[in-house]
Amino acid sequence: MNQRMKPANPRTRLYVVLLMLGLASSALVVRAVDLQVVRKDFYQEQGDARYLRDIDIPVSRGTIFDRNGEPLAVSTPVESIWANPMELLEHADRISELANAAGLDEESLKQRLIERSDKEFYYIKRHLNPDDAQAILKLNIPGVSSQREFRRYYPSGEVIAHVLGYTNIDDHGQEGLELAFDHWLAGEKGIKRVIRDRLGHEVENVELVREAQPGRDLTVSIDRRIQYLAYRELKAALQEHHASSGSMVILDVPTGEILAMVNQPSFNPNARSNVDPAYRRNRAVTDVVEPGSTMKAFTISAALESGKWKPHTPVDTSPGTYTLYGHTISDVHNKGLIDVTGVITYSSNVGAAKIAQTMTRDHMYDVFHRFGFGEATGCGFPGESPGYLPIAKNWGPVEQATIAYGYGVSVTPLQLAQGYAALANGGRLRSPTFVKGAQNPDRAVIDPQIAASLRTMLETVIVPPGGGIKAAIRNYLVAGKTGTSRTAIGGGYQKKYISLFAGMVPASNPRLVGVVVIHDPQGAFYGALVSAPVFGKVMQEAVRLLDVPPDNVQNWYTAAPENAHTVRTTRQAPDGATEESNYEEEVPE
Repeated sequence: MNQRMKPANPRTRLYVVLLMLGLASSALVVRAVDLQVVRKDFYQEQGDARYLRDIDIPVSRGTIFDRNGEPLAVSTPVESIWANPMELLEHADRISELANAAGLDEESLKQRLIERSDKEFYYIKRHLNPDDAQAILKLNIPGVSSQREFRRYYPSGEVIAHVLGYTNIDDHGQEGLELAFDHWLAGEKGIKRVIRDRLGHEVENVELVREAQPGRDLTVSIDRRIQYLAYRELKAALQEHHASSGSMVILDVPTGEILAMVNQPSFNPNARSNVDPAYRRNRAVTDVVEPGSTMKAFTISAALESGKWKPHTPVDTSPGTYTLYGHTISDVHNKGLIDVTGVITYSSNVGAAKIAQTMTRDHMYDVFHRFGFGEATGCGFPGESPGYLPIAKNWGPVEQATIAYGYGVSVTPLQLAQGYAALANGGRLRSPTFVKGAQNPDRAVIDPQIAASLRTMLETVIVPPGGGIKAAIRNYLVAGKTGTSRTAIGGGYQKKYISLFAGMVPASNPRLVGVVVIHDPQGAFYGALVSAPVFGKVMQEAVRLLDVPPDNVQNWYTAAPENAHTVRTTRQAPDGATEESNYEEEVPE
C-alpha cells in the first residue's frame, strides 16, 4: 500500500526560489564586473573599432628650388574620389553614372566593388582636378566621397628629369633627389580621430592625435639656366650625329656644386606612364665608360709627381707604334720626337704608354685613386656607380700601358668631372654635391704646381695643332682634353664609339668644369668633332650668365675651323700632319 507523499513545505520552496535568484543575481554581478572592470579595455576597444577611425591628414611635400630660387618641383592640391563598396553596391543602379563621370569602364568598376564588398574604403580615381572631383560629388551618389591629396609637378619637364627623379602616386620619392631627400621633403602626415557611422560617413571629429608637419623645402645647386643650355646643346648634338645617348655634367670648381647634369634620351616626369625605363636612368651617375684619351691628364699627373718627367722632357713616339709583349699600341700618325706636353697636345697613345712603363703600377694606381676613380663620388645620388679601377697587383705591363690612355678602367661622367675639377682647383678634390651651400671640404690629391702644369698643358689641346679647338670660347682661355673610345662588350669591343670631352674655363683661374659624353655617333665619331663643340657652345653662354671675367681678351680665338689660323701658338704640328688630322683621336683597334 502506497503511502501518500506529504506536500512540500512552503518555507522550503521559498528558500529554493531565493537561492536561485541569489545565484542568478550573483552571476549577473560577476558578469557585470567582468565586462566593466576586468575586461573593460578589451570591450571598449572593440566598440571603438566599430565607430572610431584614425584618419590621415595629408601634407604638402616641400618645394625643390634651383640655386636662384626658381621652383623645380612643386606640390599641387588634388582630389581623390573614393567609395564605400558595400553602400555603393546597395545602389548598383548608380554605378554606371559614376563610371561615366570618372571615365571608367562600368563592368570593371562593378567587379572591383564586388571583390571589395567587405571593405569600407576603395579608391575610385585618384589625383583629379578639384573641379572634376566636385562634378562627380555633385551627382550625390550614395557611398561616394573625396579626400584631399597632393600631386607633384615639375615645371621644367624633361630638362631636369634625371636629377630630380619623381614621386609615386602616394607622393613618396622613387628616384633621383626626390628619393635621396625623401624624408626631408615628405614631412609627416597628421592623424585625427573621428566617429563614423555604419556606412563610413564622418559624424564627428573627436581629437587631433598628431599634428601634421609639412615637408621642408630644398634648394639644390642646379642652375636652371645652365641646365637648359646643356640640355639644348646635348640634344642638338645627338640629333646631328644620330647618336644613341649622351650626358653632360658641369661643376662649379670653388664649391664642387653641380650646376648642370643632363642626359639624352630624357623623359617627361609629369607624364611617364609609357616611358621606357632606360630613359629614366641618370646616365651621368649610373653608367660607366672607358674614358679614352681624357685619362691621359691623370697619367701625366702621375708622371710629373714621380719626378722622372717634366713638361718638356722628350718622348720618342717613332715610328707611331709601340709593341709590348706582343700587343701593338698605335698612333694615327707618327708624331716622332715630342715632349710630355706633346703627349697631351697630340693625344699620343704611344707616348702615354712609354711614360707609364717608367712608373710603378702602385704609384699610378695611387694617383688615379686619389683623383676619385674606382669609388663613388659621395654626391649622395641613389644608384651611383663607383666605376672600375682594377687593383694594381692585377696590372701586367700591357694593362698598365692601356690604362695610361684610358682603356681597362671605367668611370662615370661625374667621376671624370670630379677629377678634372681637382686639377682646376689647384690639386684639391671636392666631392660633387647637389645641395647649394653644403659643407663640402676639399682635400689635397696632388701638388698645386703639378696641377698648374697640367692646366697649361691642357690649354695646348684647344689651339692648333691640338684637337680640341671646337671647344674654344671667345675671350676665354680653355683647358681640356678630347677622347674617343670603343664601346666595350664581354671579351672585346664593338664597332661603336664613345666621344668625350673634359675641360675647364677660364683656364687661368678655373670657375667651371664640364664633361660631355656621347654614345654611338654616326659618321664622325671623334670627341674633338662630336663632344668638344657641345662644351664650347654651353660654356660660351654659361660664363656670361655667371659673369665670369674673361682672361683672354687680347688674343681671343673661336671654335670655327676657318678662324683657327688666327691663333698664334708656339707648338707646331708634326711633319705630314694636316689641319684635318688635328681632330683625330687615337682609338685602338
